[in-house]
Amino acid sequence: MKLLVRNLARSTTEKELRTMFETHGTVQSCTLVIDKETGGSKGFAFVEIPKQGDAKAAIKNLNYQDVAGNKIRVKKADEKKSPANKTTDNHGRPGE
Repeated sequence: MKLLVRNLARSTTEKELRTMFETHGTVQSCTLVIDKETGGSKGFAFVEIPKQGDAKAAIKNLNYQDVAGNKIRVKKADEKKSPANKTTDNHGRPGE
């Protein structure tokens, strides 16, 4: 399951993030989003945990935790769909 981690301190490293999530299970990938212009963190990251139970435990235990002075937000990442595959009506609901 791919998780979105928001409200990270700009000083939080990918290694620190991985270590924090590994306490809840195997981390398949951990990607801190970096600003191309400044080279600094944008304050959010994606963490992928293969086992759904481990991922849910990470969400439950880490959401709203204080990390480097910031209360982080952890939730399941929305699946990114390409516009060609996305079918919705005018109100954003799935089309038929």
